[in-house]
Amino acid sequence: MSLPINNKVAESGIMSVDLATFLPNNEIVVFDIKPHLFMELILKEKEFRAALNAIDWPIYKDKIVGVFCSTDAIIPMWANMLIVSNLQPYAHSVYFGDINKVREQLILENINKIDPATYQDQRVVIKGCGETPIQESAYVAITQKLRPSVKSIMFGEPCSTVPVYKRKD
Repeated sequence: MSLPINNKVAESGIMSVDLATFLPNNEIVVFDIKPHLFMELILKEKEFRAALNAIDWPIYKDKIVGVFCSTDAIIPMWANMLIVSNLQPYAHSVYFGDINKVREQLILENINKIDPATYQDQRVVIKGCGETPIQESAYVAITQKLRPSVKSIMFGEPCSTVPVYKRKD
């Protein structure tokens, strides 16, 4: 007679947090200023405004948009503001930065919204391996957010963790 297999990980009461779930479902795209510059380097106001007027802005509907310039051009602040002014009626939200910077900002915003009471006195594992790359700043932010409330923080997977913090009771 065989004995039932016990899943000790499931029985441990460990809460697993996957930081990739802090990314929204909306598509994240970028608006690169470079193609709208004279010789992809110089912003000429009249030509820049004409280039922006020629853009089909509804293509950004419900998307999260990062505004940035992929060349080392000097972009006046008003140019970014003008782009956002055109994007705002269509885009879900607009950020400054390339796609990685936008993803980082979104994750940090969502970590900031966490109610630490949800994790009060819990043993928490912050998932460290996944298909979605997560910036180091997110691991710093989640640790700072949860440490005052949790019993322990670990990194990795529930079956194989690295201890990060354990409250001394």
